[in-house]
Amino acid sequence: MPILSIKLPTGHPEEKKRTLLDGLTRAVTDSIAAPLKTIRITIDEVPVANTIVAGEIGQPNVIITVAMIAGRSEQQKADLIAHLSRAVQDCVGISIDHTRVLIQDYPITDLGVAGGITAKASGR
Repeated sequence: MPILSIKLPTGHPEEKKRTLLDGLTRAVTDSIAAPLKTIRITIDEVPVANTIVAGEIGQPNVIITVAMIAGRSEQQKADLIAHLSRAVQDCVGISIDHTRVLIQDYPITDLGVAGGITAKASGR
């Protein structure tokens, strides 16, 4: 049940953002085999002037926060990070060197799913 929030610099055309959404979805299914129906992704656009990387204001970068049910192995998480970073680079051209992925694991009692119940109550 991965939920991804992407901080992306403004200025990318809608077609590139759609391509990014598709690429990120594939990255999640390919790396951790999450069922497609469980994946949620949103893009939040940030003006480049509101970013700083290594002391350089206006440096384009991407931050991806992934919330998911705890239990993935260290290797699965490493694969997820690598796949997501490559998807950003391939889809919108921002270097993997300027992409960060933050993974937040949640116990099954702390994530709500369809029907307004916990993941545990739904049998996940």
